[in-house]
Amino acid sequence: MSNRYQTRSPLLSGVDFSKMTGEDLKAAFLEMLNAGIHGISFSVYLNDQAPGSQISAQQISERMQVIKPYVKWIRSFSCTDGNEQIPRIGHENGLKTLVGAWLGSDAEKNEREIEAVIKVAQAGHADIVAVGNEVLLRGDLSEDQLIGLIQRVKQAIPGIPVGYVDAYYEFAVHPRVSDACDVILANCYPFWEGYPFEHSLAYLKGMYQTALSAGRGKKVIVTETGWPNLGSAERAAVPSYENAMRYFINTYTWAAAEQVEVFYFSSFDELWKVGAEGDVGAYWGLWDIDGNLKYR
Repeated sequence: MSNRYQTRSPLLSGVDFSKMTGEDLKAAFLEMLNAGIHGISFSVYLNDQAPGSQISAQQISERMQVIKPYVKWIRSFSCTDGNEQIPRIGHENGLKTLVGAWLGSDAEKNEREIEAVIKVAQAGHADIVAVGNEVLLRGDLSEDQLIGLIQRVKQAIPGIPVGYVDAYYEFAVHPRVSDACDVILANCYPFWEGYPFEHSLAYLKGMYQTALSAGRGKKVIVTETGWPNLGSAERAAVPSYENAMRYFINTYTWAAAEQVEVFYFSSFDELWKVGAEGDVGAYWGLWDIDGNLKYR
């Protein structure tokens, strides 16, 4: 990791940000963001778009210019409908890529995604490949089906690490899936498990340790974590601007101290997610839907 991405946080500088409010907290957040973070989930959709919309190279490039100064890696979620262009454009902008194939219960769509992610990787635009995202959590595929797809991709792209993304605990529940992966790609959300902000960092550390144990020596990357700034509470987990900024600072202070690779969720707010996640689903971005940094 280059010096550019060695996070210089207020905590690491001996500053107690926990009592900060207002402009002081914003300044601390900006100090950390400007120092650079490991990676971010790259959400490309605009107001009138959702999965299934056709995404142009121009739109991808414009969105990428916003986040490019602050990250080393981007994570994409699909290799169809124009999303297959994200890894190439990422490499053209000097970013590393964690490239996802989106899998579900539709075998025909899954086949298109698998073929496309192999093509992207064989073209040299994938640094890590993720075969599926939370399909076990949703119950979209069986363990055997998923392992078969992981093995197929690994055979097609030797030399490129291949993993699978799911909630951290699924790797303990499915040790055969963990064994099939080169790298464990764990989503860790204290918010969605209803933990109050005050205990969220301790809980995040525990989530990571669960995935680490399940991996039995394999590298673990936190592929998603974050905190929304608006929307309804999830039990004791309350969205707010201050909680969102503090969670970001907490996460990357810990990540820098322990050398954990973390992809923050997410780059931009995504209005389409309201349908699946309620009002809070729209407010996970560091930038709003129009590309304006929210915490400044």
